Amino acid sequence: MDSKIKKLDALFNPKSVVLIGASRDSRSVGYGILKNLVSGCFFESRYCKPFGGRVYAVNPNAQEILGVKCHPSIIDIKEEIDLAVIAVPAKIVPKIMKDCVKKKVKGFIIISAGFGEIGPEGKKLQNEIVAIARSAKTPLIGPNCLGIIRTPIYLNASFAPSIPPRGPVAFLSQSGAIADSIIDWAIEYRYGMSTLISYGNRADLDVHDFLEWLYDDPETKAIALYIEGIEDGRKFMEVAKKVSARKPIIALKAGRTAEGASAIASHTGSLAGSYEIYKTAFRQSGVIVADNIEELFDLAKALANQPACRENSIAVVTNGGGCGVLCADHCSALGVKLVELKKNTLQKLDRTGKMHPAYSRRNPLDIIGDALPDQYEAAINTLLGEDYIHGLIIIQTLQTMTDPEKDAKVIIEAHKKYPNKPLICVYMGGQYSKKGAETLESHHIPDFNDVSKAAKAMWVLVKRGEMGKN
Repeated sequence: MDSKIKKLDALFNPKSVVLIGASRDSRSVGYGILKNLVSGCFFESRYCKPFGGRVYAVNPNAQEILGVKCHPSIIDIKEEIDLAVIAVPAKIVPKIMKDCVKKKVKGFIIISAGFGEIGPEGKKLQNEIVAIARSAKTPLIGPNCLGIIRTPIYLNASFAPSIPPRGPVAFLSQSGAIADSIIDWAIEYRYGMSTLISYGNRADLDVHDFLEWLYDDPETKAIALYIEGIEDGRKFMEVAKKVSARKPIIALKAGRTAEGASAIASHTGSLAGSYEIYKTAFRQSGVIVADNIEELFDLAKALANQPACRENSIAVVTNGGGCGVLCADHCSALGVKLVELKKNTLQKLDRTGKMHPAYSRRNPLDIIGDALPDQYEAAINTLLGEDYIHGLIIIQTLQTMTDPEKDAKVIIEAHKKYPNKPLICVYMGGQYSKKGAETLESHHIPDFNDVSKAAKAMWVLVKRGEMGKN
C-alpha cells in the first residue's frame, strides 16, 4: 500500500472526529451528523452504538450540543484530530480547511454542496479546496456527499439516519441518496456492510483510491459499486483488475440512456460516457455488472459469504416440486448446469432410510412436502459428499411440519463439513421463515426469498470460479 492510500486510514479508522458546522436545529444536517457520531444513528435500531473515539464539535454560537462541548474553531481544540467532517456553506469551506491544515488534521469529509455540480463558479471553488487538501497531502472525500459509515468501529460520519448491520460488503456510492436509502433496506433484509462511502463529486479521492484501500481491509470480502462516472478510466481498470483478483467487485452503472446521462451531469457534475464502453471496461477488469440495486446487493452477499464454485455442476434440493422446476428454469436460462444424479448417488440416498418413497430421484431433488429436518440432512450431506456436485441450492417451502430453524441448523452443520462448496438457500415465506433465515445468515449462508435470486447468486459464484481459472 503506497503512502497516499495508507493515509486513508485516518478516514476509515479515526480515533478522533470533529464536526465543523454542528447545529442545534434538529432539522439540520449539522445536528444529524453530530447525533450519529454520539449515538450511532438518528433513527434508533439494534445496530446503533456510539462511536468509540473522541468526538468534538465546532460552532462559535453554541456552548454545547447533544452533550458535546462546542468550540469557536478547530484551532481552539487542544487535542489532536484525525478526521474533520465539514458541513458549512460552500463559500467558507476553504477557510475552514486552512484552519484544519494548521491543526494538522489527517483527513477531510466535505458534506457541503455548491461546488462542481452547480457550474463554473462552483467548479472554481472545488478546485480551490482540492488544492488545499493536496498541498497538505491530506485526503478528501466529497464535496457534495452523504459521508461515510464504518461499522466495525461504529463510526457514522454521515447524515444517514441509521447504520447497517456489520458484515463483509463494502458499498461505494457516488449518490448520497442511493447510499442513504440502502441503509434502511439493509437493516430490513440483513445485508451486512463493513464500510459505506458516499463520495459525491470525487474532487480528490475517486473510486479507484477506495478500492486500493479496501484491497487490504480485513473486514471487507466483496465490494459493491454505484457509479455515475469515472474520471480516470485507465487507473480504474488497473486497480479494479488487481483488487477483483482478491475480492469480488460488483458494479451498477447509472446513466445508460441519454436521459440518464443528462441527469447525471446536473447531479454530481460527472460525464457519464457510453454504457457499452463501461461494460467492456468492467468485463476486462474482472468487475461483475448488476442490472439493479437489489441485484447488486444479492450478488455481493453471495460473493462475500460463499466460496467460488469450482465447476459448473450444481444440484437443487427442495420440498416443493414447483419451486424446483422454477429454479431449474432460471438456472438453465443463466447457464448454470444442473447435473444429472448418478445411479450410485441415488443408491446412497436410498440407503439413508430417510427418503420418502415418492421422492423425485432426479435433479432437482424433490424430497416431498412433508420433509423433516432429518430428510433434509440426508439429502444435503449425500449430495455435497459427491465429487461431481460442486454447489447446492436448498429450497424450503412452508408446510405444517416444516421447521425452518431446525432445517437451518442442518444446513449450517453441512456447510461446516463441506466449506469449499457454495450453499445458497431459498426460504420461501415471510414471518414464519424469518428466524430460520436469520440463523442461516448469521452463519454466512445467504438466503433469498425467490428462486430466481438464488439462481443468479449461484450463477455469480460459478462465474467467480471461472475467473479464478483464467
